[in-house]
Amino acid sequence: MFTYCHSAAVLVVLVYVNDIILTGSSSSSMTKVLSDLGSHFAIKDLGQLHYFLGIQVHYSTSGLHLTQHKYIQDLLHRVELLDSKVFHTPMTTATVLFAHDGTPLPDGTQYRSIVGALQYCTLTRPDISFAVNRVFQYMHSPSDTHWQAVKCILRYLKGTAHHGLLLQPCSDFNLLCYIDAAWASCPDDRRSIGAYCIFLGHNLISWSSSKQRVVSRSSTESEFRAFADSVAELSWVKFLLRDLCMQQRYAPLLLCDNISTTYLTANPILHARTKHVDINFHFIRECV
Repeated sequence: MFTYCHSAAVLVVLVYVNDIILTGSSSSSMTKVLSDLGSHFAIKDLGQLHYFLGIQVHYSTSGLHLTQHKYIQDLLHRVELLDSKVFHTPMTTATVLFAHDGTPLPDGTQYRSIVGALQYCTLTRPDISFAVNRVFQYMHSPSDTHWQAVKCILRYLKGTAHHGLLLQPCSDFNLLCYIDAAWASCPDDRRSIGAYCIFLGHNLISWSSSKQRVVSRSSTESEFRAFADSVAELSWVKFLLRDLCMQQRYAPLLLCDNISTTYLTANPILHARTKHVDINFHFIRECV
């Protein structure tokens, strides 16, 4: 990503191999950039953005609607599920996957390929992030039970292929982050699942659901580690917004449902009880 900020003009150029998106606040500056690029490279102006790396862009009075409808249809065609029944949720609350469930697949190539493709779907579908993260845990040795869980996600996508992200114009550039963790929720190694979602104004711009790297001995510790991951992501987002000349009037607001965790972020008296999470502890306190 290349940015240019001068006076009232802000230009952003996003490049992926030979695909380029150009946007900005000044039409004349954008025209000049296209002209300069055209004098050095063979480029073609395809007009208003409608499709980029599998992501479709739809314009409305509400804002931009990003979907991956075509990508999902192609994915369903690959696994011959275009005529399958629709599921109303990507994974039920009763679904618990184990590493040694079911019969191992004779060839896990298709499983790995489809799960990798599903991970790309999470670019516009945060609603499947948790389920995709769960099936992603078994890439090394998938079984027929894990494959059935993948099919559930695909059948859910079949009925919701038109769903996506809505990005609306707003004057509020404040950052808001929601954080949560499911303590010891992985039945195989008892590691926790941490998750966060970050809003810029009322637009969702970043999210994650992933298994933590270590085993937490309490729910407070698991929430605290999720806190650290979200703060690291927030720090990166702040740098990105600064490059885009978007000034933050207020410090980001983080919302966590664990009182002990929020006390840890500001209370140095609890040092003795957190020596085993010392690095995360000092990182978050320094940011606060």
